[in-house]
Amino acid sequence: MDPVRLEEHCGECGLVFEGTDIVATPPPISPTPSGDGGGRGIGPFRPATERGRSLGSTLSGSRDGQGRPLDWRRRYEFQHLRRVMQRQTPHTTDALLDRSQAIGEIETAGQRMGLPVVVRQEAERIFRDGKVRGLFRGRNLPSSVGATIYAACRRYSIPRTLSEIARGSGARRSEVGRVFKLLRRGLDQPIPSVAARAFLSRYAEELALSHRVRASVEAMLEKVDQDPELSGISPHGVVAALIYLASEESGERRSRAQVARVSAVTEVTLRSTSRLLSRLVGRTP
Repeated sequence: MDPVRLEEHCGECGLVFEGTDIVATPPPISPTPSGDGGGRGIGPFRPATERGRSLGSTLSGSRDGQGRPLDWRRRYEFQHLRRVMQRQTPHTTDALLDRSQAIGEIETAGQRMGLPVVVRQEAERIFRDGKVRGLFRGRNLPSSVGATIYAACRRYSIPRTLSEIARGSGARRSEVGRVFKLLRRGLDQPIPSVAARAFLSRYAEELALSHRVRASVEAMLEKVDQDPELSGISPHGVVAALIYLASEESGERRSRAQVARVSAVTEVTLRSTSRLLSRLVGRTP
């Protein structure tokens, strides 16, 4: 008799005479000093934003786990368990995104903007927290999705402007900004701003700038980083203006239209910001 598989077999050739469906009981979980049970028996990790998380087992009413037909008593029991599970599942699960279109909209918008998976999952988690707190009450779905994606990008320092997020989610920029302000005030965890150097690496690559121009922009950025006169100006606008000044100074000229198109700012804003920065850093625009 095999003590592990509980099978009766021949000791010489290994032929199994009588098998059984009984599975050996696993050893009890030994307590650890931390009191968490050692983490055994919890199954594989599943992300909190996975569709259908914690929705229970799928109960079949005609056959058991090995495909054998059930008698009428067992079928009645499984039908009763299925009805009980369907009634209790919406009240016991926390998967609010499973019953809305938000998870699909976040996934579609994130793929359209080329965001990594971890940012999309963070956006779904932020949407879950905001929905529990009632921050999206009275707001349409595109603006709510855009605000959560923008918050996730800022937490992971992904250089995306508010205008790009609004275009990717199909909402107006002003609406996305208003919902984002509600998220920033209503959530417990702070939402940091994206560093200007993240926009610098992105814009420099798209404009094919040399290392000399990048070094010049970084030097000017360190000089005006904490200047109070730049309060209220977006980081990507400051980086765009510094790129325009550095390219003009080094001879690798990039027109205002090119820089404005890459940085998603208007030429008027780029002109006024470059004049302000040229005065602060002592450069000629």
